[in-house]
Amino acid sequence: MTDFDAALPVTPEMIADAALLLHGAVLRTPMAAAPALGQALGCSLSLKLENLQQTSSFKVRGAYVKLYGLDEAERRRGVVAMSAGNHAQGVAYHAANLGIPATIVMPATTPFSKVERTRAHGARVVLEGRTLADCAVRTQSLIDDEGLVPVHPYDDPDIIRGQGTVGLEIDADAGPLDTVVVPIGGGGLMAGMAVALKDRRPEIRMIGVQVDSYPSMYDAVKGLPNRAGGATLAEGIAVKQPGALTRRIIADLVDEIVLVPERAIERAVQLLVEQQRVVAEGAGAAGIAAILHAPDRFAGQSVATVICGGNIDSRLLSSVLMRGLVRDGRLISLRLEISDEPGMLATVAETIGRTGGNIVEVLHHRMFQDIPVKNADLDVVVETRNPAHVNEILASFADLGIRARMLGTDGADARGGAA
Repeated sequence: MTDFDAALPVTPEMIADAALLLHGAVLRTPMAAAPALGQALGCSLSLKLENLQQTSSFKVRGAYVKLYGLDEAERRRGVVAMSAGNHAQGVAYHAANLGIPATIVMPATTPFSKVERTRAHGARVVLEGRTLADCAVRTQSLIDDEGLVPVHPYDDPDIIRGQGTVGLEIDADAGPLDTVVVPIGGGGLMAGMAVALKDRRPEIRMIGVQVDSYPSMYDAVKGLPNRAGGATLAEGIAVKQPGALTRRIIADLVDEIVLVPERAIERAVQLLVEQQRVVAEGAGAAGIAAILHAPDRFAGQSVATVICGGNIDSRLLSSVLMRGLVRDGRLISLRLEISDEPGMLATVAETIGRTGGNIVEVLHHRMFQDIPVKNADLDVVVETRNPAHVNEILASFADLGIRARMLGTDGADARGGAA
């Protein structure tokens, strides 16, 4: 057992009590071994699948503990939460089950799917402004005018201790562990898990992860100016101001916070789908992104990470997967300079088919002034096996004297034929 600072707002005993409250109210999500992904990343890897929760996020844990602890007068008044996603759904879900009126203030720019899922749980949804910051004034007015009880997404002892039960389950279900990697936004999940795990396994390294465009907790702990801002796939951890309570716990118990670039988040979402058949939102994949971005930090270790959410828009997920195929050389766009004569399209199709490529899309360009009148540019999207297969296709066109160049590959200009 670790000797905890008595001044910390959450204790191991508080988390153990929360676990008793949550029994039967939330799912006890599985720990899943990820041998193929772990081998690719150079470590022994386990995933805590909080994306399988009732609302596809760990947020239901803290929400239930907070709502269950309200007295009768507070329950009659109702609650209000400010959220664009997972916290909103967690509060709405449990409020409906406990018979508590819930109001959720969301930015007007929130995707329709998230708004409708929140309304489906019976909550009143108020749309305000473009960002969560724009929602703050409206939320406070609802508290003042209607007497609603605020439910903070992370900076509340009940929320923190509810999220900490994830750590208790990892302790019970995982074997020996060297490192646990946890995404950090406001810090509620990491703070609670750090209290739970450092009490039971003080030797474990607790590593937090933030996307580098929102390093708010990293900056706060290190005393740096706040640099948070911008667009990110990991919107679930895109928090501009971390919690004060969570900061105290994280500064005391967490070994390190690492920052990862946007491309690592995107790649991690892709790998989880392709290698593990696990659907994760950007924030949910942040732990994998940390290992992917700096594998030497985790090499040879037994590592667990929390897939903390799976609420990703279907269209966005599709885009991530397609971009991954392009990045891996499994989907390419070729521009072929051909003579505009009968049979050339058949020649192109035959060449690609003979080399084992699959044509996805074809587009002719004939009318542009920079193309000779007897020529045409042919854009062909082709599904391929790997980069070596791409080179085989390019070489086949070079043998025919057809110039081919790849499009949309970060400036790469692979060519067949004479320059």
